[in-house]
Amino acid sequence: MSTLKNHVQLIGNVGQEPQITNLESGKKVARFSLATNEYYKDTNGEKVQNTEWHTIVAWGKTAEIIEKYAGKGKEIGVTGKLKSRSYEDKDRIKRYVTEVEANEILLLGSKNDK
Repeated sequence: MSTLKNHVQLIGNVGQEPQITNLESGKKVARFSLATNEYYKDTNGEKVQNTEWHTIVAWGKTAEIIEKYAGKGKEIGVTGKLKSRSYEDKDRIKRYVTEVEANEILLLGSKNDK
């Protein structure tokens, strides 16, 4: 059960081309947004789509897979954990960010998808 304490699973579409950074150590990091959609019917019986955006960060081999195969619009599954951090923006205001640190990627959709 300890592996379920901070565990995230998402299936969605890559929002924009992943940003790949090559670190001095030779390791890669990939950063991209993932859109997940939820559908429901409102009080009038109309179908409504709700889209949530998630920031995904992946390191090493997982980042390499993303770089090669997970372009904009591609449907993927992500397994990982939530990570929170803070930073100061250019106006010296402290900002807080929560991201999904991916440790496993599942490529979905057809082979012809980009």
